[in-house]
Amino acid sequence: MLTISHYTKTYPGGKTAVRDLSLHVPAGEICGFIGRNGAGKTTTLRAVAGVMSFTEGSITVGGHDIRREPVAAKSITAFLPDNPDLYEFMSGIDYLNFIADLYGLSAREREERIRQYADAFQLTADLGSAVAGYSHGMKQKLSLISALIRRPKLLVLDEPFVGLDPAAAHLLKGYLREVCAAGGAVFFSTHVLEVAEKLCDTIAIIQDGRLVRRGPTDQVVGDSSLEDVFLGMMEKSRE
Repeated sequence: MLTISHYTKTYPGGKTAVRDLSLHVPAGEICGFIGRNGAGKTTTLRAVAGVMSFTEGSITVGGHDIRREPVAAKSITAFLPDNPDLYEFMSGIDYLNFIADLYGLSAREREERIRQYADAFQLTADLGSAVAGYSHGMKQKLSLISALIRRPKLLVLDEPFVGLDPAAAHLLKGYLREVCAAGGAVFFSTHVLEVAEKLCDTIAIIQDGRLVRRGPTDQVVGDSSLEDVFLGMMEKSRE
């Protein structure tokens, strides 16, 4: 579902944020993307979502090259950044209908899906209110609903559990599994290593812009914990 091949991102001025990164996420898989702040996680996720240009390499989503076929690739991708920019002058329901219009959802599809997810995240009663009055957690839930109603083939999430209460976080984990069960894939970054260890099929660890480890979660973790593995790698990098 996602193939990143020799991806490199160099910013104007010469700073290389990500160097020669190759990664494959097949359909049915949840891949956790782990790294310190500034390691290159967000840069990579934004490139996968098609909202950031890159210097070298290629990225394909569902077989569509993100640079040569951007509309086709984005049409099957839902991207949730770590701090989503919402149209705060809109009400919650207006925002969701706006997203549904962009992705061509029928009246029946949007009504059923918005009701399903808004009820589950306990946001239905607030959909008539302006987004400007939402708390951070409510905005996060609205963003997640806007992504899920599209039924994406690839769900790209940057720190999706930040701001969610325990019940909403548990609910989201189930929905990520549903995306995979429907033939999609999930690629997300998180600093919550316990969640990544329990939820992800595979783990990819990035350090200073380079992919330093990738594999099935049980193989990456071994007899330790993901936290111990990650902190051990960071400690070695300082030596």
